[in-house]
This record gives sequence, C-alpha cells and structure tokens, in this order.
Amino acid sequence: MGQAKRQWILPVVLTVVLFGGMLVAACIGVIPIPVKVVLQSVGQKFGLFGNVQIADYYQVTLWQLRIPRVVMSVLAGASLALCGGVFQSIFRNPVCDPYILGISSGASMGAAVAFILGWDAVVFGVTLPALVTALLTLLVILGIARLKGKHNTNTLLLVGIALNFLISALITLLIVVNQKEMHKIYFWTMGSLTHVSWLEIAWLLPIMAVCVGVLFYHSKALNIMQVGTEMAQTLGVNTQRTTYVVLVTSSVLIAVVVAFCGSIGFIGLIMPHVARILFGSDNRKLFTYSLFFGAFFLLVADTLARTIAAPAELPVGSITALAGAPYFIYLVLRR
Repeated sequence: MGQAKRQWILPVVLTVVLFGGMLVAACIGVIPIPVKVVLQSVGQKFGLFGNVQIADYYQVTLWQLRIPRVVMSVLAGASLALCGGVFQSIFRNPVCDPYILGISSGASMGAAVAFILGWDAVVFGVTLPALVTALLTLLVILGIARLKGKHNTNTLLLVGIALNFLISALITLLIVVNQKEMHKIYFWTMGSLTHVSWLEIAWLLPIMAVCVGVLFYHSKALNIMQVGTEMAQTLGVNTQRTTYVVLVTSSVLIAVVVAFCGSIGFIGLIMPHVARILFGSDNRKLFTYSLFFGAFFLLVADTLARTIAAPAELPVGSITALAGAPYFIYLVLRR
C-alpha cells in the first residue's frame, strides 16, 4: 500500500506544477493580468467570489483569448507527446515522431487549399478541410499497405514516408502558384494557437479522452511486443490487431490536433525520450509522463511565442524547434 501511494506522489506533484504553469501563462501577455484577478475570474466560473468586480477587458482577454489558448496548448502538447511515445514503441524506433506517417502533411494540404479558396474566414474553415485530408491520408496509407498484402510496420512506415514527400511537393506547388496566401500557409504549417476557441476544445476533449483510454489499454500489449512479434504472439498478443488499433487511434488524435493547431514539431520526438531516460521503457509510465512533459513543454513554448516578440507573434513550431533540435543533437552525441 505504501509503495502504491508513493507511485502516485510524482504524478500529483506534476499535476500541481502543470496547473501552476497554466496560471502563470494566463497572467502573461500584452495585457498583464494579476494572479489574484485570474484566480477570482476562474473562481467566478465555478460559483465562487460572486461579489468581486472584475474589469471587462480582463474578462474578455482571459476567456476569449488567453485561457482557451492555455488549455489547448496543454491538450495538444500532451496528445503529441503521447502519440510520439506510441509510435516509437510500435515501430521500435526511437527517432519516430507523430508525423512519420504523413498525417501532418495531409492536414497541411487541406489547410493550404482552404487558405487559397478563402475559407479561413469561416468557422472551421481551415480546421475541417485539414481534418478531412489528414484522415484521408491515413486511409490511403492503410489501403496501400493492404494492397501490398503485408501488414507489418515497415510497410506502413515506407508508405507513409513516400506519401509525406508527395504531399509536401504538392503543397510547395500550391504555394508557388498562389504566393498571395504563402504567408498564411507557411505560418499555419509551423503551428499556431492564435485562433483556438472553446468550440475546438469541446471537440478535442472527448476525442482525446477516448484515444488516450484506448492507448493506455494497449500499453501492456505494446510492452510485450518489444521482445519481438513472434514471442508476443506466443504470449497471446494479437500483434496485427494491436498494431492497427494503436496506429489508427494515434493517427486520429494527431489529425485532430494538427487540424486545430497546425504542425508543431519535436514535442512527439523529444518528450518521450525525456520520459524514457527518467522513468524507463515501461509504456504505462512512459505514456503517463510523456503526457505531462508534452503538456508543459508546449505551454511554455506557446507562452514564449506570444510574448517574446509582442505585439507580433511567432509560430509556436519555431520555438519548439529551437528548443528541441539542440536537445536532440545532444541526445545523439550522448547515446
């Protein structure tokens, strides 16, 4: 019982740190907001501090701009880091990231078309095409792999890489032909949380909850599969079914996140590495701590993206790359 309690101490501490980071991020911005005001405003939403008067511009800034963005950064960062850990486990390759199958490129294609057609001014105008093309990319990958007659991870990986290059080339052609929209397309492909809303969070939350539940449910099977496919089958694991369920679930979650936030790199590559170094390769721990590390990393990165060049804003993907790339080089040299 004592050991079980000790296992919960670190996740609880990390949860407290994460909420503390969210509080600080909500205070920081072009309009600084005192911590006391943020706490009072949040408390009012839960029926507390009912008589406290808070300035309207604080309320608008918090609930229409800053808090949705803080919440989305936590959800998106956690999702990308978890999917990165899943992909590294299923492909047994520590340099896999959530975008290895081309899901991100598929979403970028839909977003590029939406910008060119002027749909970005409509609700879900970019998000919906990006989500549709991301999921279509996944279906094409699975369909080609099935036509090949082989269902192993190497086939999926190779097909995904090939489609990634193909779609990236098509996006480049679209940008060259439609240079007027080049800035919007480029900024989106680098990742941005500028226009997130409560409606998008309401869509992401249930999808994320289901996907996270499915991935954690299969974490034990993924642990067994690390010893090899044949050995795992002798131990009663349906490796083909597990592989497809896990890959499809992860890809759906990635597609939704990328559709809402654009392509944000290095979180799914680096954060599982950090979790693995600190806590080992048991996927139950790896997935848990990847969620925390990814959430905190993107929270910090997005806060920097909207503050260090204020009132201008940087693509959050540039911040994650500036932090992630040197660390990855350090990992390569160290290991």
